[in-house]
Amino acid sequence: MLVFNPEASSCPMDIKSYLAQAAFIDLLLDAVCVVDSTGTFVYVSAACERIWGYKPHELIGTPMINLVFPGDRERTLLAANEIMAGAHKLNFENRYVRKDGQIAHMLWSARWSPTHQLRIAVARDITERKQAESRQSALFAISEAAQAAEDLLALFKHVHQLIGQWLPALNFSVALCDQAQGSLSFPYHVDDHPLPQFCEVSHLSDQVIRSGQSMLHGAENTPSWLGVPLATQNGIIGALVVKSAQGEERYTEQHKDLLQYVSTQVAAAIERKQLHERLQHLAQYDALTLLPNRELLYDRLNRALVHAKREHECMAVLYVDLDHFKRVNDSFGHAVGDGLLQQIARRLKECVRESDTVARMSGDEFVLILEKLVLPEHAVVVAEKLRFNLSRPVVIDGHTLNVFPSIGIAVYPEHGEQAQQLLNYADTAMYRVKRSARG
Repeated sequence: MLVFNPEASSCPMDIKSYLAQAAFIDLLLDAVCVVDSTGTFVYVSAACERIWGYKPHELIGTPMINLVFPGDRERTLLAANEIMAGAHKLNFENRYVRKDGQIAHMLWSARWSPTHQLRIAVARDITERKQAESRQSALFAISEAAQAAEDLLALFKHVHQLIGQWLPALNFSVALCDQAQGSLSFPYHVDDHPLPQFCEVSHLSDQVIRSGQSMLHGAENTPSWLGVPLATQNGIIGALVVKSAQGEERYTEQHKDLLQYVSTQVAAAIERKQLHERLQHLAQYDALTLLPNRELLYDRLNRALVHAKREHECMAVLYVDLDHFKRVNDSFGHAVGDGLLQQIARRLKECVRESDTVARMSGDEFVLILEKLVLPEHAVVVAEKLRFNLSRPVVIDGHTLNVFPSIGIAVYPEHGEQAQQLLNYADTAMYRVKRSARG
């Protein structure tokens, strides 16, 4: 085993000459480099070409710092100064820019020879290891983010932060497609130059979604773009798009592989969240009319009562029933009856404010919650508006139907201070109206 001690007084020749004649050094898979006090390469072994892509004669006379990735230069120079001050630097990690523009992660061990005024270092290419670590980190971090996020926006923000640790992603967009509508939405979009780049993001997202393939864009001295599909077992649901700032590290095939790996986790998380939201919607909304169901009605009514009590406001509950609705089903069938209920639901919503609630209680019964009424009498005004609109003829599948509603009103706090009290009062009032045949 050959041992070379640069400080040995019996060293018969100069370090550079010694290394130049020691051909066995070129057999090493790790790179051996010698840098002078100005930081210029004076010797590199053959492994440097395999790692960085430069031939030895292209590196000799070149400042070492020129090859270091810009984001790592400051701490690399700091480490170099520490070595020249006498520190033996072991396992120092930084990134270098290869001749082809790709990034190489290096693990260095180095020391300074004061006798020869040279810095001698051995470097190992750990790019594959760092990529593997990034992929593993992505898997766990994205999975944890998907489980911890309260909603999709929180998830997208967290994913953006995580991706920024593995590749340049100051600009990050999530595009989701609605296959039925043929539309593209951006629930998350961050760009330091929104216009006209948003058009490019939209165009790239559309290309990625349509092709189902990842895409790399960007010429020299321009921002680098990378888009990958969000793929699930049910198809492509969208795309992830990142853009590097000009002068930053350019995206490579390795970055594409990493983002594809991340996109798989994100797509699964989005699908889970969307499924959860759909199930939650089904649990709270009527499938036929898309109005809040009985469960959501009680929740909103209790919330409205809490607010009314706290703010000393007036509110009302209206109970609406369609007279002789059963005859429609018996005469024309349930399909026509369902169509009528959908039309009635739309007309009810048209008669109230966005802040009010229209819910389907059961069958042909609907309940309205009118919040923040200035005067109790305003509930009667709304009831008259409802009666007029619901009494207009409705055409369903060629059948002209005339429907008349019975409406009962309960006002808080006059008719009760609890949800069930108000509902019972309005229900009873509605039946009084129905029995009186006033419609």
